[in-house]
Amino acid sequence: MKMIIQIVRKFPYSQYGAFLFAVITLSFSLITEQTVLATDSVVVYSGRAERLIKPALDHFQKTTGITVQLLTAGSTELVNRLRAERARTPADVFITNEAGALELARSLQLLQPILLPEIETTIPAAFRAPDNSWIGLSGRIWMIVYNTQKINPSAINSLLDLAKPAWKGKLAIPTANSEYLQAGASMVLAAKGEKISLEFLKGIRDNAGNEVYGKNRQIVDAVAKGKVAVGIVNHYYIFRHLAKDPTAPIAPLLTDQDEGGMGAIMNVAGIGLTAHAKHVSAANQLIAFLISSAGQKMFASINKEYPVNPSIKADPVLPPSSSFRASGIPLTRLATLREPIIQEIEHLGLR
Repeated sequence: MKMIIQIVRKFPYSQYGAFLFAVITLSFSLITEQTVLATDSVVVYSGRAERLIKPALDHFQKTTGITVQLLTAGSTELVNRLRAERARTPADVFITNEAGALELARSLQLLQPILLPEIETTIPAAFRAPDNSWIGLSGRIWMIVYNTQKINPSAINSLLDLAKPAWKGKLAIPTANSEYLQAGASMVLAAKGEKISLEFLKGIRDNAGNEVYGKNRQIVDAVAKGKVAVGIVNHYYIFRHLAKDPTAPIAPLLTDQDEGGMGAIMNVAGIGLTAHAKHVSAANQLIAFLISSAGQKMFASINKEYPVNPSIKADPVLPPSSSFRASGIPLTRLATLREPIIQEIEHLGLR
């Protein structure tokens, strides 16, 4: 930089000023970029609630010394942000609460393949993109929570049963902008077609009435208090509630297990490597930790989610994965199904 400044002083600005200003600006840009790249840190965009992912990120930061910078928002909002930022994005990894947002990001070329050899042996193909640009971290089942004092669970064989008039005034559901509702309904669309998915959404809209909640834990609480008999939530909210209040009159109900049924609706929270990551090495270290035994055990014990690494056992309070049949719909289809489902939800006027 001293040499550049000396040249500026030697030659008149009228002849060389513009050229040298550009050189100086480029030099500062290179220095700044090198400084950023040298920084031992990783920037995380997370669509998951902070309380669900931060314990794992804190443990990674403490054990590796790599600083984790975390930004949380809705998964769809973060996809839009990545799309707007493109090469300017500070994000190195993108964490979501369902696979559809990750697949959408991949289809928009916002992700790049994760080049970690352990992925092939730790993450089943069903829980990752074909090019490994995103991988699942933990599994969840969209299931029914019911009040044990109000109903006999044998009255429900399928999630689709909740759309029947018999459940009017007895059901609680997520809001229309819930990514869980959108992903779950997308699975119904894939498994049963447009007509049945439309009937399902219309039925649960009518049956829930005003019992529409922004948070899954609010649905579980409403069922536990007897405001409604049943609700639709991700499974781990049920087991977290029971961990705090073992006497709560609630229980989970796995449905659609009959021959010919669509199977339990299972999705994954996951992570992708952004196409313009500035800290690829640190990002890969974080991803490697999250799919390692230590990282997977944290998801299992803290969040009551299913580890996607089959060598790691789920929390013993959960139904063993061997005890139920999950839907065979590829998670990669969720991105293309998202828009049709959102249109159905808007058309039906779900709240």
